[in-house]
Amino acid sequence: MLAVIVDNLTRKFGKFIAVDHISLEVNRGEIFGFLGPNGAGKSTTIRMLCGILVPSSGKATIAGYDITREPEQVKQNIGYMSQKFSLYEDLSVKENIEFYAGIYGIPKTEVTGVIERTLSLTGLHGQQKMLAGELPTGLKQRLALGCSIVHQPLILFLDEPTSGVDPISRRQFWDLIRDLSLKGTTVFVTTHFMDEAEYCNHIAFIAAGKLVNLGTPTELKQRSGQKNLEGAFIYFSKKAIEDRNNP
Repeated sequence: MLAVIVDNLTRKFGKFIAVDHISLEVNRGEIFGFLGPNGAGKSTTIRMLCGILVPSSGKATIAGYDITREPEQVKQNIGYMSQKFSLYEDLSVKENIEFYAGIYGIPKTEVTGVIERTLSLTGLHGQQKMLAGELPTGLKQRLALGCSIVHQPLILFLDEPTSGVDPISRRQFWDLIRDLSLKGTTVFVTTHFMDEAEYCNHIAFIAAGKLVNLGTPTELKQRSGQKNLEGAFIYFSKKAIEDRNNP
């Protein structure tokens, strides 16, 4: 079953084409990696898929809902965590979770259970009274993840969630992502860390707004003849440029 369907999605800012006719599909319950350098169009794509930014052309459905015609239904079925996810630093861990539970419309009778579930999932038991602003960066990211899924969304969008996080915290964060996937949550994650891409079921490489290749980590390495995903990305990016210059 497909959780995300993208068909020729395009976004222009004046004459600049940030996302150029991207098409892809994401299976339900998988971890889908969207990889590319800064400025490649990753964040613009994810903002369109979350119903935050209107496409210039093309279409996409999220959990069966059209991102242009049904943006509110899309938002009800997704969780979204950006690189600069806004935690309220003067609120405690528990208060942040409670606040986002209210934003997502969770009944007051269920909030206590939601707080307990979120603390367990993120490993933040013992820190629930700490102010969010006093947490180490890795724990802040865990709290941000927990707040984005208090309503148990079908699909979770993560936009460079481990940027600025130390390697140990990154691995711990990805353990949480894998657990969510195993429980049936579809995870769509953008990153420029090629080592993180090895955790993904499928990967799409994007460069200069264009999709340059798509497949499993093993398939991409085999097609490119490279030993690692960084080499595969460089290979496909160069090939895409050559193809454009020599139609």
